[in-house]
Amino acid sequence: METAMYYGGPIITMRREGETVEAVVTRGGTIGYAGTLEGAKDYCRREGCEQTAKKVDLKGHTLMPSFIDPHGHITMVAQYAAFADLTACTDFAQIVDTLKKYLKEKSVGKDGIIMGFGYDHNFLKEQRHPDKRVLDEVSEEIPIFILHTSSHMGAANSAMLREADVDENTPDPQGGRFGRYQDSGEPDGYVEEVSALRQIFAAAASRIKMDWEEQLAAAQKVYLENGITTCQDGASGPGEVALFAKAAQEGKLMLDVVSYPVLEKDTEALLKQYETCDGRYQGRFKIGGVKIVLDGSPQGKTAWLSAPYEGEGTYCGYPAKADEEVYLDARWAIDRGKQLLAHCNGDAASEQFLDAYAKAFADSGNQKKEELRPVMIHCQTVRDDQLDRMVDLSMIPCMFVAHTYYWGDIHLKNLGRERGSRISPARSAFDRGLKVNFHQDPLVVWPKMLHTVWCAVNRVTRSGAPIGPEQRGSVYEALQAVTKNGAYAYYEEDQKGTLEAGKLADMVILSDNPLAVKKEEILNIRVLETIKEGVVRYHEHCESGTDKRFRE
Repeated sequence: METAMYYGGPIITMRREGETVEAVVTRGGTIGYAGTLEGAKDYCRREGCEQTAKKVDLKGHTLMPSFIDPHGHITMVAQYAAFADLTACTDFAQIVDTLKKYLKEKSVGKDGIIMGFGYDHNFLKEQRHPDKRVLDEVSEEIPIFILHTSSHMGAANSAMLREADVDENTPDPQGGRFGRYQDSGEPDGYVEEVSALRQIFAAAASRIKMDWEEQLAAAQKVYLENGITTCQDGASGPGEVALFAKAAQEGKLMLDVVSYPVLEKDTEALLKQYETCDGRYQGRFKIGGVKIVLDGSPQGKTAWLSAPYEGEGTYCGYPAKADEEVYLDARWAIDRGKQLLAHCNGDAASEQFLDAYAKAFADSGNQKKEELRPVMIHCQTVRDDQLDRMVDLSMIPCMFVAHTYYWGDIHLKNLGRERGSRISPARSAFDRGLKVNFHQDPLVVWPKMLHTVWCAVNRVTRSGAPIGPEQRGSVYEALQAVTKNGAYAYYEEDQKGTLEAGKLADMVILSDNPLAVKKEEILNIRVLETIKEGVVRYHEHCESGTDKRFRE
């Protein structure tokens, strides 16, 4: 059994604020001891490993629990690695040029497809989404689809629309729409929200060629190099569940993956098929519960608000589901003892979820319904009165606090100063004692946990403007949100989130102590090493030309 003793730098346990220890000893995959250096030596003598224990001198660097991603989409990180990256594009011409280069480099034929991701109309010179005529400049024969950075909208060329059978006679699905030219009603290529996107992706699926094993390995490395040892696939379909179950069985997972299948008619059968990993890990994969989506994106103006967007008349966005359907979803989850995650960006969507869950909770006869820890994902415009209701329901707010930086200026424009400044109201949630989580929603934002901590404690936009400074959290609270509270959200607080004897040796070594540096400098802290169950899975330094960072 491999033993390692860590000492020689700040060791933050995250058990309680201000607590540090001198040394941590890992024994196999768990923590055997956390306390004084002399106590660590005594422990090794008692265990008979005094001579064999690996001595790890931190050399002044900081050891703490590894980060827990409380919401994201690792399958998207894996899949989109093979797509054209449009994140740096500032106008239509650059999008076209990038896609043409992708077409040439990948030698995409007529039986293939061109997929891109990461454009943001808010930062394009044209200040709108590209239409099919723009994308037809790349190819009129090969299907093309590009996904907006929010993952809630995108644009297709003419060939993609034909492939998906979208024409002037195609009705808009509930909770989504296809853009159309005003003069003719002809589809213009714009696709909005999950229900409409589903039709596009269903048509594209057979044309997308990807090496799942290779891309999953690459996706895991993205998380590990950011200090994350537990991540999420927050909207799995049956195909994704099958792929993860297979990867787990084959020992291909280097970190823990928690799946939340989208609640559909066939979910019951899916959970039965994979009952061995329903609620418990098998080979580092488990199904944590189920997921529903109730609205869209605030930066894309599809989030469902209780009051109109600025300059949009009476337009408030719209719901993805009817009230009765949300109630039935909540009732299904509660009756079966399943944790329910709900995507809610707008406060009207938050209200719908709270109403539905409260009614379903009252109607359900499940004796253990109080143990289910429902989660509101994003909570971008959640109000104080709604946070009070979340307390009553023991509901977890999982906040996309990085929005304050990435789209803060856009929110101030779209929502006005009062509402926009209150985006991701972490302080209000912390003050109510809620188990606040922070996430990045990869691929919307790359899973850089330390950047999220920086966002939460500084709250400045890309332009450098303060945005709701009264909603800042403390550094310790922000760290809790991505460690201890993340573990709680997964029912894993007895295994993860703090450094103490008996818990998993899931740890991260940082270049600096986030509790000691100026909060503005947290952004500069580097992940030096990521340890999963006592095994170093990432190390910052690698030899030139060979990747030695990741240990299988």
